[in-house]
Amino acid sequence: MIELSPSILENRVTTGRFDPSATLDSTSIRELVRLATQAPSAFHLQNWSFTAVHSDAAKQQLMDLSYGQRQVRDAAVTFIVAGHVCAYESLAERLQPSVDSGIIDAATQQTWVDMATGSHEGNVALQRDEAIRSASLATMSLIVAARERGLDTGVLGGFDAAAVCKAFALSADAIPVMLVTVGRAAAGNWPQKIRRPVDEVLRFV
Repeated sequence: MIELSPSILENRVTTGRFDPSATLDSTSIRELVRLATQAPSAFHLQNWSFTAVHSDAAKQQLMDLSYGQRQVRDAAVTFIVAGHVCAYESLAERLQPSVDSGIIDAATQQTWVDMATGSHEGNVALQRDEAIRSASLATMSLIVAARERGLDTGVLGGFDAAAVCKAFALSADAIPVMLVTVGRAAAGNWPQKIRRPVDEVLRFV
């Protein structure tokens, strides 16, 4: 039986109230994104992007497009995490560093490119599903990386996606999946809420 001390996940809470005086520098923001990109993705598509909404003016603009949710403005940074639907078109280039490093060979690279192209090309539903899957995995990795560094986070799905794409110049193939607020918690946040029992959500077959 595995016995571990309480984990980052057990100590994480969804933060809705942030200390607006807390800041994060660009180096810290870059490191959070570097760690977020350690998330897995199908075929190693890496079909995600992160827009760090950091300036006061940009945070105010994003808050207005997020139905006035103050945490967007008060957090040190809010990330727009997007998934990309056309990443399969660039897969060969994204795999090349792994070929050059000897992690995979050129034959595997070509096999993966052929498989990804065959399944994704013309399949709008799969492209969208894959983009959302990858962005979601990257979001959770970002949350864990932030918590590991003593930072607090929240996740928002309530925003005008089309307006966010336009206002923040996201690429045409981008789907903004989530906003992730990162900073220091202020007073008044709830503790971690009670989860459903494992027996309600787990089946053995």
